[in-house]
Amino acid sequence: MLENFTGTTPRLQVVLDHSHPCCPSKAEMLKQHRELSMSIRRTIENNEEAGIRPSKTYQSFVAAAGGHRELNFIEKDVRNYITREVRNVSEQEDAKEFGKYLLRMKEKNQNFFFELQLEEDQSIKLAFWADARSRAAFEYFGDVISFDTTYNTNRYNLVCGSFVGVNHHGGNAPKGFLTDQCASMKRALEACMPTTVHRWCIWHIMKKIPSKLNGYKRHADIEQEMRQVVWNSHSKDSFDRNWNDFLLNFGLADNKWLSDLYEDCHIWVPIYLDHHFWAGMRSTQRSESMHSFFNKYITRNSSLIQFVKQYDNCLGSREQAERESDAADFHTVIPCATKSSIEAQFQDAYTHAKFREVQAQFRGKTNCITRLKNSALGYSVYEVGEQVSSSIFNKFVVTYDSVAAEVKCQCLLFESRGILCRHALSVLSFEQVSQLSPRYILERWSKKVKRRHTHIKSSHDEPLMEPRSKRFDQLVFRSQNICEFASESKELTAILHRAYDNVMAEMEALKAKRKGTSSLSHEDANLESVNELQSPPRIRTRGRPKNRLGSKLEKQIANATKKKKTKVLSEVKVMFFKFVAIEFIFLVNRLANV
Repeated sequence: MLENFTGTTPRLQVVLDHSHPCCPSKAEMLKQHRELSMSIRRTIENNEEAGIRPSKTYQSFVAAAGGHRELNFIEKDVRNYITREVRNVSEQEDAKEFGKYLLRMKEKNQNFFFELQLEEDQSIKLAFWADARSRAAFEYFGDVISFDTTYNTNRYNLVCGSFVGVNHHGGNAPKGFLTDQCASMKRALEACMPTTVHRWCIWHIMKKIPSKLNGYKRHADIEQEMRQVVWNSHSKDSFDRNWNDFLLNFGLADNKWLSDLYEDCHIWVPIYLDHHFWAGMRSTQRSESMHSFFNKYITRNSSLIQFVKQYDNCLGSREQAERESDAADFHTVIPCATKSSIEAQFQDAYTHAKFREVQAQFRGKTNCITRLKNSALGYSVYEVGEQVSSSIFNKFVVTYDSVAAEVKCQCLLFESRGILCRHALSVLSFEQVSQLSPRYILERWSKKVKRRHTHIKSSHDEPLMEPRSKRFDQLVFRSQNICEFASESKELTAILHRAYDNVMAEMEALKAKRKGTSSLSHEDANLESVNELQSPPRIRTRGRPKNRLGSKLEKQIANATKKKKTKVLSEVKVMFFKFVAIEFIFLVNRLANV
């Protein structure tokens, strides 16, 4: 475009935007005609905070607008905004933001605990934190803990170690500690928690059977028989006999992996461990469920600050689920499956989730046949046969002391899970017991106990928004009630439209009057300086990364040429575990003093 100005020299001006009207059906595809309004941007930010994928966010805009053509932006614009504005945290600033987050959480609740271990260059080596609600819950449910380190979290290749317990719906060191099969963790636990019973995750061990034994001709039969020996040996002596027969029948006496497993049988075989209380946990799969949650929101390129924000979301969702379960326990009743007065005792005392587990044992009682073997002075020994298939009966020895009102079964379900088994219930029914001893109704599963942690909110960071974003959210929140009220009739809607027009005209006039002036405001977080904190070195990987480390670990074990790598990984894990264990004991001591 050629423009003439006062003087003799013409001036040429280039206008990159379209200077003529565009076809409406094609203009939406031109970058100059695509924009994200304030409302759209705030929705994207909130959805990103909640872990909603960009594609789902865009589809919600499409549904609200009535179609793709009604939007003046495309999905790529949503993704670009998330990448450039929402997730735009540099590696240099990542660690500083992570440190600021921990300080903010500490300021909000002094019972929030964290500690960082740094390298010489001030980069983060290890991080441990526990929010106030989790620490309070540990007082009630810290008897059994699962610890898993097989999840890869972020761009720095840091290992996530999660402590997971079991509450009543599902100040001392824990009585039981579950980990994956790692000799380094075993040594660390023996050194740091000598009174705690350590259990290896049986799921991880059984998952390795195909890779360890597939070189044998009858590997499928071997796997089936090994599972049979592990799960259906109801005494230590019977396990020893069954294991030796298994090795002889399949010619596996020289297999080193099986020999090593047998030497450590006391740390993973159920019959050696079920006389301890485990709250129903035999594997670290409760930790795996936490990992599946993280998989929904965290990618291999997630930063430290993104990880802790999504961890906040995880705690918040778990807290809400517990609140909803507590409300259901108090306001609804699950009907009894039988006419048993003992079942009614559990119905009155237990949470819904735990009462359903009890009911499963009452239903299983129908498959049991009870036979008295001998009795003297109120002490009786029973043999309970349970039909598990059309041709298989398992037999269990159950003792009943009528004087002490004590029942004990060979299957050890009550000792390990805190629930009376169907075999014991069959004997109690045979003995015509109508009221169960209080020792078998555990306070741990009770819905009537008021627990301190339920009055503590989980730590959740408040986003540090720009002042304009804060004002926008406040206005939207207030306008929703007005719009809901006005939508009741055409007359009310017309009144609101007129008010909108008047307010809009007044605001435009004020904006025009102030044109040419500007103001800048900045809200400081007022936190201690963390400017010296540095992010860990970023790990560059090839190909599509895996969140799970388990498959990699198994390959290292299977491949003898990679023993050196296995040793390095083991040293890293024991270093990490020792640090966390030390901090865990510190946390336990703090809880004991509260």
